[in-house]
Amino acid sequence: MKKIVDYRKLLGVTETAELVELKSVYRGLMKTWHPDKFQDSEETKLDAEEKSKTIIEAYHFLVSIAPETRDQSLAEYNATTATASITDFEFKSQVLKVEFSDGNAYEYFDVPRAVYVKLVNADSPGRFARRHIYNEFVYRSLSRLVANG
Repeated sequence: MKKIVDYRKLLGVTETAELVELKSVYRGLMKTWHPDKFQDSEETKLDAEEKSKTIIEAYHFLVSIAPETRDQSLAEYNATTATASITDFEFKSQVLKVEFSDGNAYEYFDVPRAVYVKLVNADSPGRFARRHIYNEFVYRSLSRLVANG
């Protein structure tokens, strides 16, 4: 997904970056781009505010999809995808949002349109998703974002 690639590029990290590295890079960039350091003109201060907002957004997004973050809730994720039924799903720009009967919701990234079409047309969307989506694509919990946000 372009967003993932762009955010990694912005922070200068790789796919294998761990939470400790993300936090360190984030702190360094925020020290550099903090708006309080740009008091010489309103324009540079506004630029720094925009840059820092983008850095914050990138950091939180990359933390939400990091393997360590997903590992922390893997048991819950596996329970949801194995036992809860799909109550709703939505597809937009290669992002598939799936809501489950247990109240959890997840976003899956880089899902090809063809996979989404097959999900829509499947006799059993849950079985199709278990076989072709749940363990195939980078995901993040939307429920945790609400709880932590």
